[in-house]
Amino acid sequence: MRKVALISAVLDNPQRCQRAFNDTIAEYMFLIRGHMDVPLPEEGLSLVSLAALGSIGDINSLTSELGKIEGVSVKTAMSKRDF
Repeated sequence: MRKVALISAVLDNPQRCQRAFNDTIAEYMFLIRGHMDVPLPEEGLSLVSLAALGSIGDINSLTSELGKIEGVSVKTAMSKRDF
């Protein structure tokens, strides 16, 4: 059973955490269907949205790994439907 999820992340001081964030995303590329990054250099932030399709466990694992990165705040909204 698979779900569709939207993972939203705020990266504080992206120069420091962007590499770890991108490396983590690369490990989960099998889940990612879309990726949008909005840099806000004047504020020292980057806003990232990821569209994902996969098992609840894999989506939760990705969200958990991203949330462990210092300077990253992450939230996930998941579909109620199964695919």
